[in-house]
Amino acid sequence: MKSYPGSEIRNVAVVGHAHSGKTTLVSALLHAAKMTPQLGRVEDGSAVTAYDEEDVARGTTMQNAVAFAEWNGVKVNFIDTPGFHMFVHEARCAMLPAEAALVTVHAVNGVEAMTERVWKFADEFNLPRALVINQMDHPRAAESARTTLAALGERFGRQCIPVQLPIANSRGFEGVIDLVTMEAFFYTPGGDGHGKIGEIPADLKDAAQTAHETLVELVAEGKDELMEEFFREGTIPEQHLITALHEAIREDRIFPVLYASGLANVATDHLLDFLKVYAPAPIEREPVAARAMLQAVATANGHANGGGTEEQAPEIVMRKVDDAEPLSFYVFKTMTDPFAGRISFFKLFSGCLKNDATVQNYTRRTGEKFAHLSIMQGRTAVPVTELHAGDLGAVAKLKETLTGDTLGDKGQELFYEPVTMPEPAMTWAIEPKSRADEDKLAPAVHKLMEEDLMVRFFRDPQTNEFLIAGAGQPHIESLVNKLRKRYHTEVTLKAPRVPYRETIRGRAEAQGRHKKQTGGHGQYGDCKIRMEPLPRGSGFEFVNDIFGGAIPRGFIPAVEKGIQESAVRGYLAGYPVVDFRVTLYDGSYHEVDSNELSFKLAGRLAFRKCMEQAKPTLLEPIMTVEIEGPQEFAGALMGDLNQRRGRVQGMESHGATTIIKAEVPMAEMLTYGQSLTALTQGRGSFHMDMAHYDIVPQQIAEKIVATARKPAGEEEEE
Repeated sequence: MKSYPGSEIRNVAVVGHAHSGKTTLVSALLHAAKMTPQLGRVEDGSAVTAYDEEDVARGTTMQNAVAFAEWNGVKVNFIDTPGFHMFVHEARCAMLPAEAALVTVHAVNGVEAMTERVWKFADEFNLPRALVINQMDHPRAAESARTTLAALGERFGRQCIPVQLPIANSRGFEGVIDLVTMEAFFYTPGGDGHGKIGEIPADLKDAAQTAHETLVELVAEGKDELMEEFFREGTIPEQHLITALHEAIREDRIFPVLYASGLANVATDHLLDFLKVYAPAPIEREPVAARAMLQAVATANGHANGGGTEEQAPEIVMRKVDDAEPLSFYVFKTMTDPFAGRISFFKLFSGCLKNDATVQNYTRRTGEKFAHLSIMQGRTAVPVTELHAGDLGAVAKLKETLTGDTLGDKGQELFYEPVTMPEPAMTWAIEPKSRADEDKLAPAVHKLMEEDLMVRFFRDPQTNEFLIAGAGQPHIESLVNKLRKRYHTEVTLKAPRVPYRETIRGRAEAQGRHKKQTGGHGQYGDCKIRMEPLPRGSGFEFVNDIFGGAIPRGFIPAVEKGIQESAVRGYLAGYPVVDFRVTLYDGSYHEVDSNELSFKLAGRLAFRKCMEQAKPTLLEPIMTVEIEGPQEFAGALMGDLNQRRGRVQGMESHGATTIIKAEVPMAEMLTYGQSLTALTQGRGSFHMDMAHYDIVPQQIAEKIVATARKPAGEEEEE
């Protein structure tokens, strides 16, 4: 495999809404570049970037995949990304290693919710982008493409301008007109993706000339020398226009619009030509910001004593994408292969990396040996001897390295900022089916967590359930399928128990006396307590107000322990009691029969009696929820939130997208992912965070108490 310098590399993230044809388009581009013998299909698992069996089974991309094409002297690295809202966080991770984003838009469906989401991601990373109106082979594409183009201009600005016109009519999608060179390219649907140059059809000549002039005017805007040339000559020469358009794209002044059909493999060679000529090369990228650690400086005291240093302070440095710079690279993805083990995908930001190199993992402060340097074609590793700055590579079987780590030459430590991930939106309880499955569960889930940074796995300290958190139900179900197929671990998913709490709303006083005579030394403990509510979130407070030795000092902690143990076990429905203060103010003891156990049991009895009088009630967790969806579904979303006892805090509109912020009880959100998908036709998304606890309405509380496990019996007073 040839080694390409940074000037001959193009790194492109292919992003867009689900089912806009990203994976099929990448397959067509690879076939047009003769990287694959036939056009891959998602349906039969032959698409290069749809190799995961879960992707194939569900018919949608759920993780980033990397492939490359060698085309007319350049190497184009494609990062195929998910567009389904449950997995679109992966598309954000693809922005850091890319120099350009190729935004696919369905010719008929137009701008959709995730189109806008990935556009925001590109804005966040200042990433140049081009748009491809894809699936032009659709029967209604010829008439819908104009509407879709207008929608792009309305949503993303007048900078969205065609650099092609489609040749589409009743016979179908036949080709494109290049508005820079003013040439027409004709294709055979289902062919090899290579077009033939011909005359612009007569019925499109006027439209093509008008579109060409509009493009030239927009490219020349803001550039004095181009404007002068434009006014002087009435146009801009082709070579000057190519150079100016390349610069305008790199500077985000123009977002070019192209047309293609991945399924029919039409205009794919022209798209590859476009990426070669107009997409920025890595060496054109602005220097990348990284954190470098300054050398620790000895403190005055430490210097005097011959030791001691201040903590290292970070400094922001700019690293240029250049072979001459010190070696540094960032791991943007981890994949677990059943045969090769852990495979780390990385972006080489600077320096030249050779096979068998020994490098330093700056993040984990360990050394790593690169014994199997390669580039990825889907799941196939293609060995290489070296990689230059700007390229994407992969290496297998690193010992410590994980996604988000920075590596490089020893002594040149710096850290590229990892891409921050959103918090999981949904949590489910996961239960192993057997003891053997329980032993395998934690190691298997942690391997999945290495691949997908959205996944969380933990045990609920209150319910003792294993919990797994992800973007939504389809996300978690896909993880369960991977556990079964890849790691032979059988589990059952169920909705998690809501972590209710109990509290009090009134004050109470009670005496707890534990007395037991067995013939020898007996048991005697007697305490009087006062219980009162505290503000929400205060927890538990114990006040010792004993005077005059009514209870010996050594027995007072036992009273507190007895109260705490009873509070953990609950009173109404077995949930922990929180947000209350207990004041121990009186009691009595026996010189012989009193001991710590007796006073602990007395504390339990006093607690139970106080709870009977202190107006106990249930608390439920309230979540802060942010829902994003198309504006047309705002009314339905608001109505659904009201049915879920939600309190809407605000609503914002951003173009065709509505964002609703609300507070909703956790118990009402356990199945919200499925409902949101149904309400918004799969175009909505949400995330939620814990906000606070609030009192459960009486009718609902009665049902919870009636179905809850009865609390264990307490010792009775004698």
